[in-house]
Amino acid sequence: MHARSTEEWKYAQPNENLMAYLFLTLTALFWAGNFVLGRSMHLVISPIIMAELRWLLALLLISPFLLPKLKKNKKIILQHLPLLTLLSILSVACFNTFIYLGLTITTATNATIMQSMIPIVILVLSAFWLKESVSKQQWLGVSISLSGVLVLITKGELLSLLDYTINQGDIYVLIAVISWAIYSILLRYRPAELDGFTFFGVTVIIGSIALLPFSITEYYYYSSPILWQKNSILTIVYMAIFPSILAYIFWNKGVNELGAAKAGLFIHLMPCFGLILSSLLLNEKIYSFHIGGILLIFSGIYLAILTKVTSVKIKP
Repeated sequence: MHARSTEEWKYAQPNENLMAYLFLTLTALFWAGNFVLGRSMHLVISPIIMAELRWLLALLLISPFLLPKLKKNKKIILQHLPLLTLLSILSVACFNTFIYLGLTITTATNATIMQSMIPIVILVLSAFWLKESVSKQQWLGVSISLSGVLVLITKGELLSLLDYTINQGDIYVLIAVISWAIYSILLRYRPAELDGFTFFGVTVIIGSIALLPFSITEYYYYSSPILWQKNSILTIVYMAIFPSILAYIFWNKGVNELGAAKAGLFIHLMPCFGLILSSLLLNEKIYSFHIGGILLIFSGIYLAILTKVTSVKIKP
């Protein structure tokens, strides 16, 4: 695969990995916007078509910069094509497509609960599949952060979780959760010879090709005509730039620097940003349970980030 070294992470200093933290925070912000728009536009654009249009536009935007790199790295890409295809299917083709499919059926609350499982799934896979050492402090940080998410989505009434029911939409979101967790774990095996941008571009190409027959089938047999209005066009543009190009590059960088287990915790910031966006854009009020949930989320992330764990880090 590629050269890699095992090293023990020390307790983080305040300025260590600052850019990785920023990248992962922005990723959560961009995905929160994607989550809101995906739900609001599901009656306007069918889910698989939405995913395909998003990635095709993203590919179009990066093509001028990507084509020279593809030519330069052709042999490396062909050599690692099976792994690149797997990573692309898990991320570009599966993750967002199944999220969009789920949001046509399930509630936003249910989808948020399911997505909040990603850090747990990553941590479990890291511990049992990769045999990484995960400390009690890191498990505690994940648990505290998850509790903050639950406080937000239940409005401080945790007993309402007893009324939680699973539907087909939740199954779609669960498939997306598992796909993204496995993708994040497997990122350590990506070819070290490929720079981050080229790697991302290859996964977009493969993922767009993989989605194409499904989107064509949906267009001709299962969807209504797309209503091309200002909002639908701006939605696709936003999805192509922020939760696609920027978020994926930022996420890959964050996982490379911090490891999948720590990076996964930043997904818990999504409901925080969803709350902030709702307050700023929709003038929704902020209550005490919002503040409490956000404090729990940030406390859990901070605790887990400072954890001393054994991790595998990709050499630059």
